[in-house]
Amino acid sequence: MANVKTVLDQWSVKDLEDNSSINVLVEGCTELGNNAQPGVQIICMGQYVTYEPNIVEQWAYKASKQGISDYLLEDKSWTYHEDQYVKYFLVLGSPLKARITVKTRSSKPNTKEYELPFDV
Repeated sequence: MANVKTVLDQWSVKDLEDNSSINVLVEGCTELGNNAQPGVQIICMGQYVTYEPNIVEQWAYKASKQGISDYLLEDKSWTYHEDQYVKYFLVLGSPLKARITVKTRSSKPNTKEYELPFDV
């Protein structure tokens, strides 16, 4: 069976400094990862962040080792500047959630969360 993608959300954060925007697309997918399990994929600034059971299990383990419930995906996030960034998180709990926070130079941080269709 082929992967079926469904748009869960699509939004944008405008930067009034240079009239640019950071666009976010969130998709629910029927087959992600090596085991072809359902998951969520977030596309922003050309970066695909895939929340599928195998990698989420690793992230959850690392978060529990650090004793935190909001695990920042440092290698996936764009955090070179303090006044503009895109941060991806795994939020532990039941249900598990994917979180993205987008901030431009002229905006406040915009955060949205999406429930993951699985538990680890």
